[in-house]
Amino acid sequence: MGHNNLLTLRSLSIRMLPDPLRLAIALVPLGAYFVLIGLLNARRKPFVTSGGSDLAALGAAASGLVLVGPIDLFRPEAASAEFGRYVWLFLLVFYWLWVWLAVLLGRPRLVIYNISGEELRPLLAEAARQIDPQSRWAGDSLALPSLGVQLHVESWDVMRHVSLVSNGSRQSIDGWRQLSAALRDRLGQLQVSRNPRALGLLVIAAALIGISITHMLNHPDRVAQAVEEMFSL
Repeated sequence: MGHNNLLTLRSLSIRMLPDPLRLAIALVPLGAYFVLIGLLNARRKPFVTSGGSDLAALGAAASGLVLVGPIDLFRPEAASAEFGRYVWLFLLVFYWLWVWLAVLLGRPRLVIYNISGEELRPLLAEAARQIDPQSRWAGDSLALPSLGVQLHVESWDVMRHVSLVSNGSRQSIDGWRQLSAALRDRLGQLQVSRNPRALGLLVIAAALIGISITHMLNHPDRVAQAVEEMFSL
């Protein structure tokens, strides 16, 4: 009797888990994002990217969660009946159009990984003076009037992550490009210690990807059922 109850509980616990296909769709992109951030923090050099690229990477990381969450939940029945399994392609393109719109409408921003605010500030000051001798600081804000750039520094020293965020909407894109190039030149000559939290990020990534793949391999019948539910319309 106890053995039967144990088997019943195990069967119920397996059924309560998300189906392996949806779990993999949700976790693998997120795990890939943690791999990327972990590798960037394991470098001996800082890494500079634009705010748009950083937002696009976040969009890619969240794409699986959105696909099996809101998109699957609110998938139009009429569109599913009309386009069949191709409706997923249209919905994914629709999602990326929203991400691309957010990238285009976002204010200029630079993101620097694997460096603290204290380490970045003198290098940022040198780069600013190089491209605009009239540059000036006010607290954590920096103005480059000749280039039409105004920004403030936001640092997350726990993760050694710094963002240069524009102040106001009146910004010169060309000025931001010049600042990015000058800052890359300065940071390219800098050697920093590896972020000790990089290992934790890689462990999280391995856990997310490993759990999803193992769950798929252990339950191929549920994967086939999920494929039929999602794509056989």
